[in-house]
Amino acid sequence: MQGSKGQAGPDQMARRLLAVLWLWSLLALALPAQALGPVKPVVDAGFLQQWGQQHWPAADGFSQVEAPWPVYQLTQGEQPLAYLFATDAIQRIPAYSGKPVEMLVALSPSGEILATEVYQHHEPILLVGIPEQALFDFVSKYVGLQVTDKVRVGSGEQQGRVSIDAITGATVTVMVVNEALMRTSAKVARALGLVADQQQASGPRAEVRWDAQGQADWLSLTGDGSIRRMRLSRGEVEAAFANTAAAGQDADPAKANEDLIDLFYAPLNLPVVGENLLGSSEYSWLMAQLQPGDVAIAVMANGEYSFKGNGYVRGGIFDRIRVRQGAASISFHDSDYFRLLDVYLAGMPRFSEMAIFVLRAGQEFDLAQSWQLELTVRRQVGPVESLFADFISEYQLPEAYLQRPAPVAAPVATEEEVWQEQPLWVSIWYEQRFQIAVLLLGLGLLTLVLFLQDVLVKRPRLIEGLRLGFLLYTLFFIGWYALGQLSVVNVFTFIHAFMTGFSWDTFLLDPVLFILWSFVALSLLLWGRGIFCGWLCPFGALQELVNMAARKLGMRQYELPYGVHERLWALKYIILMLLFALSLESLATAERYAEVEPFKTAITLRFQREWGFVLYALVLVLISLFTRKVYCRYLCPLGAALAIPARVRLFDWLKRRSECGQPCQRCARECEIQAIAPDGRINANECHHCLDCQVTYSSDQLCPPLIRLRKKRERHGLSGHGLDEHESIPLQNL
Repeated sequence: MQGSKGQAGPDQMARRLLAVLWLWSLLALALPAQALGPVKPVVDAGFLQQWGQQHWPAADGFSQVEAPWPVYQLTQGEQPLAYLFATDAIQRIPAYSGKPVEMLVALSPSGEILATEVYQHHEPILLVGIPEQALFDFVSKYVGLQVTDKVRVGSGEQQGRVSIDAITGATVTVMVVNEALMRTSAKVARALGLVADQQQASGPRAEVRWDAQGQADWLSLTGDGSIRRMRLSRGEVEAAFANTAAAGQDADPAKANEDLIDLFYAPLNLPVVGENLLGSSEYSWLMAQLQPGDVAIAVMANGEYSFKGNGYVRGGIFDRIRVRQGAASISFHDSDYFRLLDVYLAGMPRFSEMAIFVLRAGQEFDLAQSWQLELTVRRQVGPVESLFADFISEYQLPEAYLQRPAPVAAPVATEEEVWQEQPLWVSIWYEQRFQIAVLLLGLGLLTLVLFLQDVLVKRPRLIEGLRLGFLLYTLFFIGWYALGQLSVVNVFTFIHAFMTGFSWDTFLLDPVLFILWSFVALSLLLWGRGIFCGWLCPFGALQELVNMAARKLGMRQYELPYGVHERLWALKYIILMLLFALSLESLATAERYAEVEPFKTAITLRFQREWGFVLYALVLVLISLFTRKVYCRYLCPLGAALAIPARVRLFDWLKRRSECGQPCQRCARECEIQAIAPDGRINANECHHCLDCQVTYSSDQLCPPLIRLRKKRERHGLSGHGLDEHESIPLQNL
């Protein structure tokens, strides 16, 4: 093995690296299988009844109540004891993993939360890391609260709000849990009349601006929510029939992500929607067919499943599609149906099935209020017997088409209260405004360094101080304080989001990670992988700072021969491919084996974890005492994932001379991560953009071509203006 001073055998470091991989494999296999959780049964009526009986053994009655969602009543005699439901059946609010935390809730007849339980979750920080019991304990703190209480996640008292301490390291998860539990509980309580509907109690409702007009296209109408979407995959529908006689009818894993139906729907009465969609003449004809108070909606879909169904006959009812509003369920008869053949909306895709349905005035449907489109999927399990699963999509008319009455005078809300009433991700960004501001300042400084690198590298002390300071900032602020350590798990989550239904809300829930990923994506396009790996990775900064300290203390440094190094860095691409293959089968399994990344242990949990994980992370850090950033160079799947798209980078600002590599090897010997090949080329896939080679390139005290040029100037008595610093000068005896 080559040392910075002396020689040693090349096999020793390779054996150490293989030992680290072996240690990781043992740790991953040793993780308890129950960390992923057993396969859960479907939350149906029978399951909720069993859960309710555990809390109220004396109950002797169980029945479904009239509500827009599956809600069940537990009674003793004629006395209602509790109303039971699953949060996921009321509203799906994605958490950090992109999937909801499913909970069971029981409400009292007075609107008090009587019981809560986490039924299922997919949060990676809780699958492997923070104990699940912490989440269970957090959810249990909601017992005894009223659905009308305003709950604040975080320490500290605030007037008019109930504060519940967050889980350190899982703040985003618990904020989503709070949002899901309180929002669904309030919805159920209002629908059942357990608490007063504040909107009804506040006075006149909003009214529709029926004269809303203007030119619009498909993108604008789907973008502002005028046209809504319901998309069901085969896997989602199969999951709804799990543990029933209809299970397995469409269980081909290869087709699980295929669309069974991709449906869009919108009210047509508003000219801005109806006239643009149908064209002026067709819109005028439709409005002439409607009675005062009627509301027409367009339904359009692609996919194998038909929303009209094959069993529809004249004089009958469309049994697959209906509208719900409040406690009312509205079905459509043949007289409520018009064929939809021609559409004129610019940019609109082609649909295999389209229809217009009419909600009649007598059904007291209010377009200004929220409503739901309900689609029933039917599966036949016998000659005459069928099972059904209902899927619901929420609709609320955009505010631009509503006219709200003048508000009743009320106390002026504080700034804190205004922000708390915004969507969940907005509240999270407001709560973390300090971290966001400091992060943006740091990224702004880094951008300035990159654009001024040609000037800064001519001042070695300045660039060295800037780099040291930024590494400390990355480790202590981005990593240990703001928990901004990116992970390959984020990459898999992003890919799966595109495969199963992308939503920006999922990624906006963590502002620090969102901003970092946005900056990294931009830097990949402009400069390549090195900006993140060399400047913004907290674990990379930890390794580099440890190595800097070791060099200051005079500890001997080791480097692998370039041929061995060149083969070992392929390991991280192999690890990436294995993890990606696992993620296609199960994202939770991939998250478990992604513990090859020590990031969660060393940065997110600050080494506060089981000894096996801490030992693995410490081994990698200790290796950095003798060889800089071994993990980053050979094992990091995130670095490999970033290197792939970085190949299309636009700029290459790292300068080279014709003498580089032939014969000069100064930069190649000094590059501490061996990103410079013996022929002088910089491998952008491995470079961490530390700028050390650019300091050497710009210095007439370090760069051999410039040294000879300086000496030549001195011999001729020139001040530096007589010769070109980029002049090619043959080198000998370097």
